[in-house]
Amino acid sequence: MVKVRDPVRSGVLDLVTLGVYGVCWYFYVNRELASLGRARGRAELGDSPGTSLLALFPGLLLIVPAVISFRNTVRRVQAASRLAGREPTISASLGLSALLLLVFPVGVWYVQRELNEVWLAEASANEREAAPATAS
Repeated sequence: MVKVRDPVRSGVLDLVTLGVYGVCWYFYVNRELASLGRARGRAELGDSPGTSLLALFPGLLLIVPAVISFRNTVRRVQAASRLAGREPTISASLGLSALLLLVFPVGVWYVQRELNEVWLAEASANEREAAPATAS
């Protein structure tokens, strides 16, 4: 099940908890993307949120695994946007990976903002599919 989170609150919680919320958030976001990928048969949305988390922590000590993990997570968000019928507004540039690495609360806000759009588009599409056809 996916969760629409307030992007500002997510960034602030990461800051206030000194990164503990951010680590949990990162795991949950990757788990939600992997679940969507399994439901839709799309492997590019990931399959192991635990591996993404390990690349973040303790991989952050080596920097490179964390940057690769951040970039892959953003690419998964882009793929989910396209799957939901939206043009992604988030960039998988190295700059975003650096932002996530250096100013994680801002990166959390940025990624969560895009994810909320994906989840709302998915919910809207599911409602359209579930709505019974009206007879004229």
